[in-house]
Amino acid sequence: MTYCLLDPEPVTEVDEEMVSDVDLNNTLTDEEREEILSELTKLEEDISTLRQVLASKEKHHSELKAKLGITPLIEFKQNFNRSWYDMQTSTAYKKTSETLSTAGQKTSAVFTTLGTAISRKFGDMRNSPSFKSFEEKVECTVSNIKQTKVGSQGGGGSFEEVLSSAAHASAQETPSNNMSESSDHERTC
Repeated sequence: MTYCLLDPEPVTEVDEEMVSDVDLNNTLTDEEREEILSELTKLEEDISTLRQVLASKEKHHSELKAKLGITPLIEFKQNFNRSWYDMQTSTAYKKTSETLSTAGQKTSAVFTTLGTAISRKFGDMRNSPSFKSFEEKVECTVSNIKQTKVGSQGGGGSFEEVLSSAAHASAQETPSNNMSESSDHERTC
């Protein structure tokens, strides 16, 4: 008696009648076997003949192409051109092309609108009182530098020297003197 690890019941021997009822080999009679072998042989001969015919036709095909001057490179170009044409005429390609064109137009419109908005904002900023005040201060500073440069050194010196002399001159001015000059300067600037 044999015990199975999963089943606590002992394994019993199988009935021989059950085994004989199952035909595992699917046995054929000698006549059926010879008939099948004969058919198999005929099919193999047909396949061999067809391969020979195909090889002959392929050889003739390549000879005709050689006479016409059709090379593999030319064939590749023709196939590529044909495929490219087929792709361009497909509905998927046309829809994609139209979608990309529309997207490009919309993107261009967005950038145009954005550029216009930025230009308008810069214009508004330039016209603002803060910017005008800043612009006036810069203009006054430049004119002060020019005046300082002309007043001292007789027109010589670098830009840095002019700046330092302007800073030095404004630092030496007294507060009362500075206020009177400042009010005079505001009138002129």
